[in-house]
Amino acid sequence: MAARKNLYRSRANKKVSGVFGGLGEFYNVDPTLLRLAWIAIVVFTGFVPGIIAYLIAALVMPKK
Repeated sequence: MAARKNLYRSRANKKVSGVFGGLGEFYNVDPTLLRLAWIAIVVFTGFVPGIIAYLIAALVMPKK
């Protein structure tokens, strides 16, 4: 039986609040790639929805 992984904001790998560090740890992906993808999505789709999504993730995801 595999151990269950939980999604947390990272304390060690963070730039602002640790959202992408936590996502990177959860999905075993470099958080820098996630940050760059998020910036591209925000720039090309409009700033407000991306910022709101990040703030919601920062509020909902517990700290590790």
